[in-house]
Amino acid sequence: MSDTPYVPPTVWKWEAPSGGAFAHINRPVAGATHDRALPVGKHPLQLYSLATPNGVKVTIMLEELLALGFEAAEYDAHLIRIGEGDQFGSGFVAVNPNSKIPALVDHGVQPPQRVFESGAILLYLAEKFGAFIPQDPAGRTECLSWLFWQMASAPILGGGFGHFYAYAPEKYEYPINRYAMEVKRQLDVLNRRLAERPYIAGEEYSIADIAIWPWYGALVRNQVYEAAQFLSAHEYPHVQRWAEAIARRPAVRRGRMVNRTSGPLEEQLHERHDASDFELKTQDKLEQG
Repeated sequence: MSDTPYVPPTVWKWEAPSGGAFAHINRPVAGATHDRALPVGKHPLQLYSLATPNGVKVTIMLEELLALGFEAAEYDAHLIRIGEGDQFGSGFVAVNPNSKIPALVDHGVQPPQRVFESGAILLYLAEKFGAFIPQDPAGRTECLSWLFWQMASAPILGGGFGHFYAYAPEKYEYPINRYAMEVKRQLDVLNRRLAERPYIAGEEYSIADIAIWPWYGALVRNQVYEAAQFLSAHEYPHVQRWAEAIARRPAVRRGRMVNRTSGPLEEQLHERHDASDFELKTQDKLEQG
């Protein structure tokens, strides 16, 4: 770490990778870097993703829809390895010009509908199936307010706190303190809300919970950045209660497995093409155990 204070140049230029995790794939321009068509499976809904918190939102949503009996929610989940630059393939960029996972294509409509941004995908699926979103105007508005709260707040947790606490090549006190303070404020917002209601948007489980849980629920359960102790997660008992309740849902357990490439092998299902894939995974575990 240099003792010389950094002075920004008059005009910024991209001259070298910034270091840290993902530096080798970060760049200041958009667009494809190589030609690569996306695979298309047998179901109308085709998901291209990775089990980051944003990716987990969508696989949880799809598994919850299937659990309610919506057969049309069957889907193929194709693995996008962002560390290897899959998101910059021409096929993926055609679905999401922003080159971020998750991305969804609905082949059940003509022409096929692309949907990108995790919050947009949750809302699209909720409206398509009429589930996990309140139907009355007041309830719907409350649910969408919390959905957009998550979309606006999570970059502080991920790109801010998570980057400087877990991924930056060196630890810097100022950004870690700055973002830790804001993440704790966000946790307090959730804790106060969940002291009043069992779920984020009110009495019923909704896309607001599905959006927020993979980030903040995982955070207090020490599954994101291993920062629960650092952030004193025990200070948010209502968030803890909510996070544990959602973690016990069978669809959530399944959704967390899909497109996962880290953690215990028995919790990884790199690609999902049929509900029986989970049964095969369980059978493999039994045979290996």
